[in-house]
Amino acid sequence: MPEAGWLSRLKLGLAKTRAVLNSDVANLFARYPAIDDQLYEELEAALITADVGVRATSRLIDDLKHIQREQKITDGAILQAEFKRALNALITPLEHPLNVTGAKPFVIMIVGVNGAGKTTTIGKLAKYFQTQGLNVMLAAGDTFRAAASEQLMTWGVRNNVTVITQESGDSAAVIFDAINAAKARGIDVVLADTAGRLPTQSHLMEEIRKVKRVIAKACATAPHETLLVLDANTGQNALSQVKIFDEALRLTGLVVTKLDGTAKGGMIAALAAERPDMPIPVRFIGVGEAIDDLRPFVAKDFVDALF
Repeated sequence: MPEAGWLSRLKLGLAKTRAVLNSDVANLFARYPAIDDQLYEELEAALITADVGVRATSRLIDDLKHIQREQKITDGAILQAEFKRALNALITPLEHPLNVTGAKPFVIMIVGVNGAGKTTTIGKLAKYFQTQGLNVMLAAGDTFRAAASEQLMTWGVRNNVTVITQESGDSAAVIFDAINAAKARGIDVVLADTAGRLPTQSHLMEEIRKVKRVIAKACATAPHETLLVLDANTGQNALSQVKIFDEALRLTGLVVTKLDGTAKGGMIAALAAERPDMPIPVRFIGVGEAIDDLRPFVAKDFVDALF
């Protein structure tokens, strides 16, 4: 049973996206008690405004038209309920909770562009895993940004977890040392930070591939999870980030942050529609600044909070 406090925070965090959908979509169904082509045209425009994206919007509209014909729906309010169900069906394949019991230490490599919230995400993930009864170690692998190690150290103090850092400035070496230290100390989960980089920076993308290869030298099966952190404010630009980072690293999961600060929460649907047969799971979503405002993605809770 989901925690009531988290559901309240999720609803509050999605307020800006919900405002767009409720003003444009919900009112739309109310304005069109008789369903016609005009309703679908305006619904399409409203979904694009909420950054649902062209592919996801087309799929939702097609599904809704099919349901309407099959069930002979003539009432806008009934169609709105079917729309919620269609949206839930679209994004449910993204819901795949992360299981970290398959290895010890379970090594999670965190990647993303500058400013997406990687370091903060690591601090919140550390707290989350601790609430699951696991012990955690952090690797300060963002050796490019001067304040990154200090920021991670602050999270380490806050969560009472060890942070492995170095003066050498080599990201791969820091993470390599952290994995070996975790083995020696019986740590359950290693969260490895990396420097932010734009997907267009080919030399930096090659560097992150090297980091992944070095991690495998420290533990043949690692990294066990490669998470891309996405800032929800980027909207449709997130799709290109996913594509390029996945080509370089074979991503196993996504973390969508800053949903509380954007009206572009519909980008979750865009992620689902981009690879409908085998979507990269959204492991966690973030809806606030508090340490416990990052939780596993649950499709039904997300859709309910949107309406």
